Amino acid sequence: MAFDVSCFFWVVLFSAGCKVITSLDQMCIEKEANKTYNCENLGLSEIPDTLPNTTEFLEFSFNFLPTIHNGTFSRLMNLTFLDLTRCQINWIHEDTFQSHHQLNTLVLTGNPLIFMAETSLNGPKSLKHLFLIQTGISNLEFIPVHNLENLESLYLGSNHISSIKFPKDFPARNLKVLDFQNNAIHYLSREDMRSLEQATNLSLNFNGNDVKGIEPGAFGSIVFQSLNFGGTLNLSVIFNGLQNSTTQSLWLGTFEDIDDEDISSAMLKGLCEMSVESLNLQKHHFSDFSSTTFQCFTQIQELDLTATHLAGLPSGIKGLNLLKKLVLSVNHFDQLCQISAANFPSLTHLYVRGNVKKLHLGVGCLEKLGNLQILDLSHNDIEASDCCNLQLRNLSHLQTLNLSHNELLGLQSQAFKECPRLELLDLAFTRLHINAPQSPFQNLHFLQVLNLTYCFLDTSNQHLLAGLPDLRHLNLKGNHFQDGTIMKTNLLQTVGSLEILILSSCGLLSIDQQAFHGLGKMSHVDLSHNSLTCDSIASVSHFKGIYLNLAANSINIIPPHLLPILSQQSTINFSHNPLDCTCSNIHFLTWYKENLHKLEGSEETTCANPPSLRGVKLSDVKLSCGITAIGIFFLTVFLLLFTILLFFAVKNLLRWKYRHI
Repeated sequence: MAFDVSCFFWVVLFSAGCKVITSLDQMCIEKEANKTYNCENLGLSEIPDTLPNTTEFLEFSFNFLPTIHNGTFSRLMNLTFLDLTRCQINWIHEDTFQSHHQLNTLVLTGNPLIFMAETSLNGPKSLKHLFLIQTGISNLEFIPVHNLENLESLYLGSNHISSIKFPKDFPARNLKVLDFQNNAIHYLSREDMRSLEQATNLSLNFNGNDVKGIEPGAFGSIVFQSLNFGGTLNLSVIFNGLQNSTTQSLWLGTFEDIDDEDISSAMLKGLCEMSVESLNLQKHHFSDFSSTTFQCFTQIQELDLTATHLAGLPSGIKGLNLLKKLVLSVNHFDQLCQISAANFPSLTHLYVRGNVKKLHLGVGCLEKLGNLQILDLSHNDIEASDCCNLQLRNLSHLQTLNLSHNELLGLQSQAFKECPRLELLDLAFTRLHINAPQSPFQNLHFLQVLNLTYCFLDTSNQHLLAGLPDLRHLNLKGNHFQDGTIMKTNLLQTVGSLEILILSSCGLLSIDQQAFHGLGKMSHVDLSHNSLTCDSIASVSHFKGIYLNLAANSINIIPPHLLPILSQQSTINFSHNPLDCTCSNIHFLTWYKENLHKLEGSEETTCANPPSLRGVKLSDVKLSCGITAIGIFFLTVFLLLFTILLFFAVKNLLRWKYRHI
């Protein structure tokens, strides 16, 4: 035992003993008792005896299992998920998983497989997800087809596969995802695709294969959920090969390090011969961009032109009445009007984020988009001294507006009057200058989520959040309060419907006990990364069953009278506080151990004092606080000396009185 110097007040009268209680010798991390375990990167060559037989979810990647057989995992019969990524597996023998009837997902990524027995996957009655990424497979005949009738997703990326021809008896009826990305597939024939004809709504990924040829009609007999030919050098091959095909989504984007052909209007005419609802052409260049470029886009409902080097869209584009979603992010517009929004009268979702140049909002550039519901203009260096009614004119159906990560925006009273149906407004990391004494949000009666992270607000304005009767989620992270204190009277009193409140990194030193009394529906309070002490815990005394984040504050000792407040909450985070692990804090330390089920971040909840326990988890500390034998001895001596002194004092007093009678 080490003496606790903070208890030296009574010298050796009351001494404290501290010791670390080490956890059970269990190398794997328990995430959910008796069910979920993480044994990653522990150099294991077998399943540890410490794992209970009831384990269902096991992460066992980055260990050493060159050969697995029917005895390797036989004890863990309840497994539903097994991750064996990079375990140097070469051989998978017969009936390896015969006892695992509930196994749903098997991950074999990164293992240099040499042999898989035909019956190696026998046993699971509902194996749905199989990962064979980077396993060195060059031929699909390598994959055992027995017991794959329920397979829904098969991931074969980053191998050496050149043909997607499966064995004749391969069960593809329930297959929903088939991933061949980054292989060596350059030609797709009708015969290759015939084995997949039983599949419906299949998502097929050929990303990174540079397909050079497709036999006409190869894709005509299957209805696809998505097709991905990303990184193909010549898109003419894809458009010609997909004639008469049907897919909900077609991904034809490219990558910055690929020297592919520019897209021409003639090339895109291939879209007229196929049925596509969603098209992605990101990072391509257009050789001739005009209104005729879009003549075969009449059935398109979603179009992604991210980083396609556009400086503007031509006006007069016809036939895009079905287009609902348009992504124009990371392009080169000078002004929002250059997207020619009138071309897209049915648009409900518009994303113009991360523009390469400083984007000017203009006036009424989007007024023809009367059906717009979601608008993302974030990361555009937008600056406006009077925002946002002129810029957002006629957007009365807008529900989500993202103006985060921009420059200075000046907001007048009812700054969003043109968007009365807003439900989510994100202004994070955009400096706001409020030019009116009243709230700029006061007409947003349907607003539920408001993100004002690092907006440099004047939080002393008690009317700032007025007029938001349905606000449920408020993020004020990074906005500072006067003198680091939230007073009894504050801007939160007008938002009584709040359920989630984030006040992290606000430089808070204290919170008045009555500061949150108007908030009766709260379920989540984040006060992390401030400088609060235990006194501020009283401010949440009327909350019950909430998530309370007090991480990274200045809390060291929590007195007993505050513990009932903590006990009535559902989840609490005390991590990264300078907690005292001496007898002065014994009541809290005892409470902590009794309420581990309520605590989040326990791995980072450590002692700061005394020095001998610095860095030790609170759950591993045991204090022995009380009067020791040495203390009893000195107490006895002290009382004896005190009695003798008292006796002589009384005796002398009586003698003095007697002499002066």
